[in-house]
Amino acid sequence: MTEHVDRSEPEAAGAPTAVAVTPADAADAARLVAFGLQPKLQPARDQEYADLLRRHREDPAFARLADAVAAGLGLVVLEVSPRAGMAVTAAEDSVFAVRMGDYARRTAADSGDRFLHGLAHLAVAALAFPRPEDLADDGYIGRVTVNGADAFVRQACRRLEERAEERGENTDPATDAPGLEAAWRIWARRSATGATKDARRPAASTTGIVAKALAFLTDSGFLQRTGDESGGTYRTTARYQLQVRDMAGSAALAELLELGIVPMAGGTPSLLPAEDGDDLDLVADAGLPFHS
Repeated sequence: MTEHVDRSEPEAAGAPTAVAVTPADAADAARLVAFGLQPKLQPARDQEYADLLRRHREDPAFARLADAVAAGLGLVVLEVSPRAGMAVTAAEDSVFAVRMGDYARRTAADSGDRFLHGLAHLAVAALAFPRPEDLADDGYIGRVTVNGADAFVRQACRRLEERAEERGENTDPATDAPGLEAAWRIWARRSATGATKDARRPAASTTGIVAKALAFLTDSGFLQRTGDESGGTYRTTARYQLQVRDMAGSAALAELLELGIVPMAGGTPSLLPAEDGDDLDLVADAGLPFHS
């Protein structure tokens, strides 16, 4: 009688066992991404959201699944944490990407002023986080006002005009060729406040453009309105800090900061005083990121 010999390979000790993904796991992962697409929703105020965030942190397999769901929707995960929730931003080819044309329609803005609206958003980001260490500090809260952001851009216009004059560039292009003008030249020519019959701020004024930008960021969960002083005061959220970190390498933002208009005094960003006081368009009480 021949003894049967089992020649099969013994199972490797400690080999990881693949865990099948269940429909319930996929549903939970998609649910977490859905929470992340509601920027105003705070994990501390929604127990299901908080539970899914904890699962993402403690269960690597679930974290990979949720990240894969986000990637499949064209979303980039910036951070997953109790403070920011599942913070995501849309890639350029994502259906969730906000484009300047969409922004113009959502804010009833003139699409011809898209450069001005883009400049307003850059100014807000620069004022909110003027130093690299501000972006790196999770506890840092930036503060911005409507009048302050407009004054900041106007002083940037002044500085950029000085640079153009030093380089011998044409600082007064033909008025019938606005497409050749840089955004700062258009901003400098636009009225800061204007006037309407009922004393409201005209939407096409530069403070009106800044106000639209700040309102949009507030509706998107990036800012919180804190008061009415200086045309409206706002504070940053963790999500906005993550968004600005994501755009920190942008050449336009870097150039704006390099103008040296936002020095720090006692940890608070402020504007340098204008070199002369005859600029009547400078607003008193001066205190992320579209796809093309």
